[in-house]
Amino acid sequence: MNAVTLPDGPSLPRFVQGGMGLVAPLWTMRRLRKRYGSAFTIEIPIFGKAVVISDPAEVKQLFTTSPEIADNLDMNLGRVLGPNSFFAISGDTHKKQRKLLIPPFHGRRLRAYEAIVEEEAVREMATWPDGREFATLDSMMRITLNAILRAVFGADGAELAELRVLLPAMVKLGSRLAVLPIPRTDLGGWSPWGRAFRYRREYDSIVDRLIAAARQDPGLDERNDVLALMLQSRYDDGSGMSRDEIADQLLTLLTAGHETTATTLAWTIERLRRHPTVLRRLADEADAGGSDLREATITEIQRVRPVIDMTARQVRAPGMRLGRWTLPEGQVVLVSIYLIHKNEAVFPAAASFDPDRFLGHRPDTYQWIPFGGGARRCIGAAFANMEMNVVLRTLLRDFVLEPTSARGERWHSRGIASCPAKGGRAVVRRRGAARKRSFDEDHGAGASAAEVPA
Repeated sequence: MNAVTLPDGPSLPRFVQGGMGLVAPLWTMRRLRKRYGSAFTIEIPIFGKAVVISDPAEVKQLFTTSPEIADNLDMNLGRVLGPNSFFAISGDTHKKQRKLLIPPFHGRRLRAYEAIVEEEAVREMATWPDGREFATLDSMMRITLNAILRAVFGADGAELAELRVLLPAMVKLGSRLAVLPIPRTDLGGWSPWGRAFRYRREYDSIVDRLIAAARQDPGLDERNDVLALMLQSRYDDGSGMSRDEIADQLLTLLTAGHETTATTLAWTIERLRRHPTVLRRLADEADAGGSDLREATITEIQRVRPVIDMTARQVRAPGMRLGRWTLPEGQVVLVSIYLIHKNEAVFPAAASFDPDRFLGHRPDTYQWIPFGGGARRCIGAAFANMEMNVVLRTLLRDFVLEPTSARGERWHSRGIASCPAKGGRAVVRRRGAARKRSFDEDHGAGASAAEVPA
């Protein structure tokens, strides 16, 4: 292996670079790309000196490199999701578990979950105020949490009610702790990490009861929920998943499967209100029963507002040649999703919100990467896209979303994910009420809001 060559980067003290990366990550990425180009180094808390890349050819090379050369990070979300989480495992273990868990999120099983998503969307949207501005993020969180709980565990029950209370607090805290070091000393049960461990004990207790009940269900082999499929799945040697593997993977699916999707839906509201022409076309398409523009819009939302701004690998071989660079063993490589999505050479007029760029064709999976890429691409990507499609379809069918001339909401970091700072604020009117209001205005009836039926 040739001598190590790394991209240039800032010479600021480590704590300054780390603070910039935590407090203003997107601004920092833009500034560093402008100064150093598509690759640079930066000191990141926990990871140390990391190489950040956004050149499409280098990103593709990294994603297609074998796990023996570059694979999962040593420090990853497994610290908060468990050592058997997809985020923690690597190599053959990752490959084997991925093979077991792909079926629930594809094909006919995926289509079976659509009804669940629509039911949850209709139920939550029934609570939305008519004609009054409100933040949609919490509402989208409830839709996606309820949908993934039902998809994972099947029928409702006391345990799911407990998880509905526990998981939001668990996810919020875990998102922040994931970018911070674990303290070397015990800071007590009410410290952030102490609370995280307490939440985990509560989660384990609930999941143990659900697993026990599922094992005793005589109709287990007829169920389509993810837990039932996990319990029935077998590795090539005939063995099943262990209790710890099931618990950690379920937590991964529950947490990763609802916050990021909900946040993208809140960004969808935020973007569409500021692009009335696209919004009007979407409403007309929904009325006609189409979906092409809606699917292209969801793809474009994920390009311009990626909820996760980085994905990563770590060099496992004694050395690795990556494009222009020669990296040492242990080197952390961060792929900037944000920067590659903003690359004018990849997406012309990248600053513009233009769903038409994706009409009629799928994006390149090494350039459009909101779900990561390669062997570690998010296993729930198809489920998330289906869920966003169904929720947006339901909204367009049942409501008129009013546009706005207000400035776009700024990015707000929640730790792992970035959301609209004001929660994706919306003003909606139920379709029946909106039609009557439009008719009255056209005919001079002048009906007040109180006179328009809900």
